[in-house]
Amino acid sequence: MPNLKVKPSGTHGRVTHVTPENAGWTYVGFDLHRMKPGETVSGETGDREVCLVWVTGKGKASAGTKDFGTLGGRMNPFEGAPHALYIPMESTWSVTAETDLELAVCSAPGGGTYQAKAIPPGTHPQVTRGKGTNVRYVNNIMPEDDSSAHSLLVVEVITPGGHTSSYPPHKHDQDDLPNESFLEETYYHRLNPPQGFAFQRVYTDDRSLDEAMALEDGDVTLVPKGYHPCAACHGYDLYYLNVMAGPQRIWKFHNAAEHEWLLKV
Repeated sequence: MPNLKVKPSGTHGRVTHVTPENAGWTYVGFDLHRMKPGETVSGETGDREVCLVWVTGKGKASAGTKDFGTLGGRMNPFEGAPHALYIPMESTWSVTAETDLELAVCSAPGGGTYQAKAIPPGTHPQVTRGKGTNVRYVNNIMPEDDSSAHSLLVVEVITPGGHTSSYPPHKHDQDDLPNESFLEETYYHRLNPPQGFAFQRVYTDDRSLDEAMALEDGDVTLVPKGYHPCAACHGYDLYYLNVMAGPQRIWKFHNAAEHEWLLKV
C-alpha cells in the first residue's frame, strides 16, 4: 500500500497529484495547483467527473462551451465558504488565475447526464458538528443530497485549535448499505497559522492498517479504509478538504463501537 501521507512537491504549479493508479485504489483523484496571476491550467475529464474548488484566490473559468466568469474570492481557506465548479465527464475545462490562486481538482468516475454548474458560497448552509472540544464547522460543496454528480462527494471542514474532528472515529469501507457505504477519501490539510501541525490516525479494527501521521500545511492524506480521526493542536486551526467516492454516492459511516459513548456526553 502506498504511503498514506502525500507531501507537496513544491510551491508552484501542480504540487499534488493523486490518481487511482498511484494511490492503489479505484475511485478518487486529487490535484492541487498553485498559480500566479495570468497562468492557466486546463484539462479534459474523459470518463471522469471533476469538481474544481477555489481554495484561495480568484480565477476565470470555463467548462465546455460555457464561460463561468470570475470565481473565487477568499484569500485563505479559513475565510468563509469557497467557490466551486462541477464539470461532467466527456468535457473540457480551463481556469486562468487573476490573483495568486490555489485550485483543487477533485475527480471520480463519471456517468449520467449531469451538466456543468458553478457552486457559489452559501449554496449549502454551514453546519456545526459535535460538542465541546469536538466542535468543527462544515462547508458542504457537493453533498449526497444535491443530486448533482454521479460519484463525487466534496466537503470542507474547519477544526479549531485543540479540537478533534472526524471523531469519534468512524469508517466507511464496507459496501453494505443501508448499514455502511464504501468510500475512498482524501484529506487536503491547511493550518492557521501555517507553521503549525496536526495529527491523523488511519486504522482498522484488526490493526492490519494502523498509521499515525503528523500533518503540516499542504499535506494530503489517503484513507483507503479504516477509521481516520484528526486532532488540531492548541493555537492552530485545521482546515481540510475531503474528496470521497465509491460504488454508490452515499455517505453512510460506522462508528468505532468502543468510542460511541462519546456521542452521549
